[in-house]
Amino acid sequence: MTTSSTSAFDGFLLGIDGGGSGTRVILADAHGNELARASGGPSGLGLGVARAWQSIGDACARAFEAAALPFDWRNCALGCGLAGVNNADWLTAFLGAAPDVRALSVESDAYTTVLGAHGGESGVIVALGTGSIAASLDESGVCRIAGGYGFPSGDEASGAWLGLRAVVHLQRVLDGRAPEDGWSRAMLAHTGATDRDSLVVWLCAANQTAYATLAPTVFEFRDHPEAARLLDQAGQEIAKFVAALDSAGVLPVALCGGLAAPYEPFVPAMLRERMRAPRADSAAGALELARRAASAFAAADGAAR
Repeated sequence: MTTSSTSAFDGFLLGIDGGGSGTRVILADAHGNELARASGGPSGLGLGVARAWQSIGDACARAFEAAALPFDWRNCALGCGLAGVNNADWLTAFLGAAPDVRALSVESDAYTTVLGAHGGESGVIVALGTGSIAASLDESGVCRIAGGYGFPSGDEASGAWLGLRAVVHLQRVLDGRAPEDGWSRAMLAHTGATDRDSLVVWLCAANQTAYATLAPTVFEFRDHPEAARLLDQAGQEIAKFVAALDSAGVLPVALCGGLAAPYEPFVPAMLRERMRAPRADSAAGALELARRAASAFAAADGAAR
């Protein structure tokens, strides 16, 4: 991935990775030198455009504060890798609500993840967090996507997908269809429920972020037969993502996101042989988008003069 200077641009670069669980920001100077990192609340577009910009703004302000610099949108070029931009209406609303920034480039978090993970070279990623999506980048820079259709019908192997299935065990325990065990008690603690009725209240209010909070319990109780079945199923879903994007089975593969490391032991052995650690994260890929946006702005500004 290139990191060439944007010397004609005299502002700051902000690489923003936004999903259903949180927002991560990298602040860099005009040459791409990292100055600070910060995080904030969820900014996936499925949770609302106003909430997304609020979370992004808060995280950016924290990054500038960490760098002991004044924060002014007008001095910033933003590169955003966000969950939900494949919904044209959400993307249009997000762009329409943008603050007065110097330059802005918005792509899917899948694109910025594969861009960061393989340094702009060809490869496949499976991003596993609150949601999930897979992406590949070929030698000509073309990005292909698999999955990412959203919760609850898609996002296989995501935290929300796993939590949605895990809570079924708790429901069975509360009904007497399965015996109480450590896993069910752990899920009760996570939901704050005490009985059937209070769990129903939790379920009625639960969104993808809430279901994802149950995912860690599945890994914690991986020896439970039902938890083991879910993790094996998730590993198979990850393999299907990769096969859809690389049928020849020759590209390097990186698992990314908060659930990447926990899932690694459950990925089929043949796929594990091709896996490598990501070179950088989605926020770094987004920073490359910001650099490109700043270069385009500088070129247009120079031409106008």
